[in-house]
Amino acid sequence: METPPIRITADEINCLIYSYFKDSGFNHSAFALCTEGGLQKSAWFSKHIPRGELVDLLSKALLYLEVESHWRGDAMTTNCKNKFSLLEHHICSSDPSSSTVLKSPAISSVTSRSLPIPKPTADKTLPSEQGVSTPRDSQVRPISSETFYSTAPTPQMNGTLTPGEPTTKRKVSPIQIDGPAEKRAKREPDDMEVEASIQNTDNTRSTYDNGTDVLKRARTRINQGPLDDTTDPKAIMMLPGHRTEVFVCAFNPTKHTQLATGSKDAVVNLWSLPEPPASKDEFATWNGNPITINNYQKDVQGDLTALNWNPEGTLLAIGSYDSVLRILTSEGGAHFTHNQHRGPIFSVRFSQNGRWLLSASLDETTCLWDVKEKRLIRQYRCHQDCCLDAEWLDDTTFVTGGADGNIYVMKTDSPEPIKKFSGHTDEINQLKCNPSRTRLASCSDDNTTRIWKTDKIEADSDEIIPGLAASDQMVVLTGHTHSVSVIGWMPAHKPGTNELMATSSFDGTVRVWDTVAGKCTKILTDHKRPVYALAFSPDGKWLATGSGDGWLLIYWVKTWEKRWSWYAGHDKPGVFEIAWQMESGVNRLAVALECRQVAIIDASRIPALWDVEEAVNGAAQAVV
Repeated sequence: METPPIRITADEINCLIYSYFKDSGFNHSAFALCTEGGLQKSAWFSKHIPRGELVDLLSKALLYLEVESHWRGDAMTTNCKNKFSLLEHHICSSDPSSSTVLKSPAISSVTSRSLPIPKPTADKTLPSEQGVSTPRDSQVRPISSETFYSTAPTPQMNGTLTPGEPTTKRKVSPIQIDGPAEKRAKREPDDMEVEASIQNTDNTRSTYDNGTDVLKRARTRINQGPLDDTTDPKAIMMLPGHRTEVFVCAFNPTKHTQLATGSKDAVVNLWSLPEPPASKDEFATWNGNPITINNYQKDVQGDLTALNWNPEGTLLAIGSYDSVLRILTSEGGAHFTHNQHRGPIFSVRFSQNGRWLLSASLDETTCLWDVKEKRLIRQYRCHQDCCLDAEWLDDTTFVTGGADGNIYVMKTDSPEPIKKFSGHTDEINQLKCNPSRTRLASCSDDNTTRIWKTDKIEADSDEIIPGLAASDQMVVLTGHTHSVSVIGWMPAHKPGTNELMATSSFDGTVRVWDTVAGKCTKILTDHKRPVYALAFSPDGKWLATGSGDGWLLIYWVKTWEKRWSWYAGHDKPGVFEIAWQMESGVNRLAVALECRQVAIIDASRIPALWDVEEAVNGAAQAVV
């Protein structure tokens, strides 16, 4: 298939420069560019442009130049010490003083990494990201309204880093000065058509015909808060109790006022949230202190990776990088602690009856624990690489997924797997059953998600052959152009229709799938960085997504229209995890943030999230 041409328009470039001026505080230059270029009439003007996007793209251009100059891998290119510059032709030399390269502190520091860099395995740390320097203010004449095309091929960057790219997909916070966190680099999109409408679909954003009004409204908003003007900022309650990045959060399933959160420094906070006021004109406030549990080993990395409540809401299991399994009571006391694992624990899962607990570790094993008796029942050693997730199919059957690309089906009373699902060609990031627990979804670094039938595993038990292929029961979902990180089954579907599922990826998109037909029904392309989190509302009407670009977006699933946007803030903007709670008259989201805070969003106080379907039906009846 012929590679499509690269398309660059003058409007896109002018909007990037305008956004750069606004970010840098050059308001006069931004106004001049907006007026002379007629940007308020451009379809690109309403698109969200992340802070520092222009510099990020220029940095990637320098990386392309580095690949173009050093692809041969001979002695000269391997030992080259000369830096790369936007305005100076690069000449390879082992003597850095032999060239008069113009050195920019912003760019040279980013591109000084050697290439290639191998793909990490068990190493889950992130490199520092470099800051961006700000040039002097200057007037820039808009580029003429031509459209430029290039058919130059894009180099394959597998195994290399792009500027600002951390070396892992795990929830470990980068050290950064400016710009969003990113766990892996974005690849180029594939040939599949993406529904990237340039029209403004966020009905909470107003449009302005006057360029001055547009400037006043600060299109490239960088302060923490909602994007629209109808949401009262008091509907978002910020919990500031953590000292480092918050990676995980989980509501207590039976005590709706209790929330557990965990951060990079291995601290677990148990919050007692206030009840929402009865009136929609009032807002809950936080004035207390959480119960703080801080009992990790000080001499090892302690990033928290997983929190899971038992069904009764009395116990909380914790997974951590320090390899120690911990179970807390809902009051914060220690129920059980064990150091059986020899590597970071990435997943902890209580069984549906609460009797058992699974812990999956980078030491390639999964442990089965008796919760009541506080003892290890069995340690499974099936995988040939890190075990990254585990999921219960029923009270006695569970599955594990690993970096070896395999899924093993286990029974609590058997030391060996009863079946092996294979097909993934790279590590498996997450396993998740559908609501009826008849099918299992697995997502992977091979850019695919696979759906496996699990309702007849017992019937197949007469074929107890480890390694048995299950391709005849598998649906493969393809379309993402980078690692698929999170799976979300729609909580309910209408009788006679196929189950839907959403997946998020480091390619910056969210895809909605018909899991029976294996077709992508919608692509959401509003995020500009890897999407780390997604969550359906328990009633199935809404989908929330969170990204390294700092944006939390909420979509109405009936039309997949983006209804509400909230920005986590300029400093450390990443959105790492979302939990959605709907019970006892409460409708709220908990959001774990890179900025060391937890956001509690009261969805019942957000006009854009009031029952859209009822409003539409009411308007239709009024017309009739």
